[in-house]
Amino acid sequence: MFEKDNWQEIFLTISKNKLRTTLTAISVAWGIFILIVLLGAGHGLHNGAQAQFGNDARNSLNIEGGETTIAYNGIKPGRKIQLTNDDYKLINEKIDFIENKSAVFKGHDTRNLTYKNRHAGFVVRPVYPEHCILENAKLMSGRFINIIDIDEYRKVCSIGLPVKNELFKDEDPIGKFIDAEGVQFKVIGVFNDLGNGDNTRIYIPISTAQRAFNGKNKIGLIWLSLKSEGAEKSEMLVNEIRELMAQRHNFSPDDQNAIRVENWGEEYGRIMSMLAGINIFIWIIGIFTLIAGIVGVSNIMMIIVKERTKEIGIRKAIGATPSSIVMQIIMEAVFITAVAGYVGLVLGVGILELVNKIGINSEFFRNPDVNFPVAISATVLIIISGAVAGLIPSIRAARVEPVIALRDA
Repeated sequence: MFEKDNWQEIFLTISKNKLRTTLTAISVAWGIFILIVLLGAGHGLHNGAQAQFGNDARNSLNIEGGETTIAYNGIKPGRKIQLTNDDYKLINEKIDFIENKSAVFKGHDTRNLTYKNRHAGFVVRPVYPEHCILENAKLMSGRFINIIDIDEYRKVCSIGLPVKNELFKDEDPIGKFIDAEGVQFKVIGVFNDLGNGDNTRIYIPISTAQRAFNGKNKIGLIWLSLKSEGAEKSEMLVNEIRELMAQRHNFSPDDQNAIRVENWGEEYGRIMSMLAGINIFIWIIGIFTLIAGIVGVSNIMMIIVKERTKEIGIRKAIGATPSSIVMQIIMEAVFITAVAGYVGLVLGVGILELVNKIGINSEFFRNPDVNFPVAISATVLIIISGAVAGLIPSIRAARVEPVIALRDA
């Protein structure tokens, strides 16, 4: 049983070595603080990557036309490759493992939208029906574009939540008409998309846009998501698409710039692997910082034991058991590391909460936080390490014979 006298002795010892104890406590608190902040930063990077990929189809391919850089079949380089509706159909017919598909025409055009006397500029993106699935957009009301809208060239649109709030305020937009620079589109649905910049859009049928905006049969982007079995063969599918387009548009299959095929599944895996490496590096730095604090605790305990050699000798001479001496010294080490570790934990979590409250987020870094069980485990680990750090000098002190301790003091 650890009694009041033992605590008084601990506080007395600490008060006699204020500077030394404070510096040791700071090293322990700093170790926990750095570990918590680094883990939070690592999680912020992970959240940023998830925001970039997690809200869209991860196992997907983006196909865009480019410009030839290799002469082929007597044709000089520098020829632009324009994707068309026929390319979209051909890819869907010839390529296996496609789960969902869409194409985009002029997907980055910002147009001035008008409803009554309200005006706002938003991106108008012409797409196919499955684009909603690829974007992982959630319908709030109404519906998304369907195949009948495509076939009948309907002037309809599904709008993002910010578009609804800006143009319609508290009014229900379903069935109302938005004027997009002279073309009237009937609102059929409202969606919410957490992806970066994906919410401030309105989606319209691609066939309607090609006809209304003189797009003929042109396509700017083809977007495909792959089935799980296709994700493992994504590189093979990329090569198949490149060869298929090379045959159709008469360019060299080795010309990587003629069409651009982005493999988002591979990119996602590469970024996640990089973040895993960063996380390991963070743990290494954090652990070595903690070790530095633990070494500091061990050193101060050795010095304290050496300075208290005479006191320990007297205590043993009047009947103190080795276990009581060991326990006393270990408790001093545990007390210092526990208090310092808790302070470091609170400061680290506090900094992360402050960053979240201020809203210091970016495209690749957002909502830095730390897994609370991990934070508690790290603090408990350093407390246990503090006990171990105090164990070695305490065992040495307990083995000292009273006569020798009093003589050497």
